[in-house]
Amino acid sequence: MRILITGAAGRLGRRLARQLADAHDLQTTDVVVGADVTVDLTDFDACRRLMRECAPEIVLHAAAWTDVDGCALDPQRALSVNGLATAHLAALTSSGGIPILYISSNEVFDGALGQPYSEYDRPNPLNPYGYSKWYGERAITQVNPRHYIVRTAWLFAHGGSNFIQAILAAARAGKALRVVTNEVANPTYANDLASAIAQLIESDRYGIYHLVNEGAVSRWGFARSILDYAGCAETPIERISRHEWQRPSLPPEQTAMANVAGASLGIRLRPWQEALRAFLDAEGAN
Repeated sequence: MRILITGAAGRLGRRLARQLADAHDLQTTDVVVGADVTVDLTDFDACRRLMRECAPEIVLHAAAWTDVDGCALDPQRALSVNGLATAHLAALTSSGGIPILYISSNEVFDGALGQPYSEYDRPNPLNPYGYSKWYGERAITQVNPRHYIVRTAWLFAHGGSNFIQAILAAARAGKALRVVTNEVANPTYANDLASAIAQLIESDRYGIYHLVNEGAVSRWGFARSILDYAGCAETPIERISRHEWQRPSLPPEQTAMANVAGASLGIRLRPWQEALRAFLDAEGAN
């Protein structure tokens, strides 16, 4: 299958390319140098040229601006990169009868449900990042019926920076750690997510999916698990609320998600604790 992966220079995009390279004909693009093609996805004409040149049989749209605080400071850019670019690809894939898979986020929810969100619970984003991802979801669902929307959360991957690496670096530098207790979601390993996506696109079962490692935890609990497994069990972590951690974006509190639709197809991701240990083992951080 000829697959176009956008966001191929990103953490998930790189892993998707490695996951799919042996079995498929890949075309990759990003807004930075390093992918096969560099293109401005917010430009409709550029997107149209890209689609003509690559002639994909499916588009995996992983490109996004994931700096949540940056999105809060520049909501128009967030809407353009995460929303309008997705609308362009939705229109172009629909007109060509091409399926599209879009990576979305737990932050499309407001965190007020009181239990894990299933795929068809109502989104209600609280911040510009969440709104821009919800905009992208709507752009696809209203235009292209052959869609997969994959919501994920708290993604961690090898290369670049992420929450795990930040916690370990702070602990090893002897810095005081203060982590919020009332943000709860599903930590998700990019390797596991990429494997699940590879299974999903072979199913031809379009729809919305919550592909996250099983189980949920608070930011504080996640940080505690990271340090304990990495041999830093004696490092203290102060418990704080999200309102004590000043930042431009206010994330939702309780956005754990349940994998209902994927599990019905036999697509499951292992518990987040196992995924964390596998990640740290691979990083040599244990």
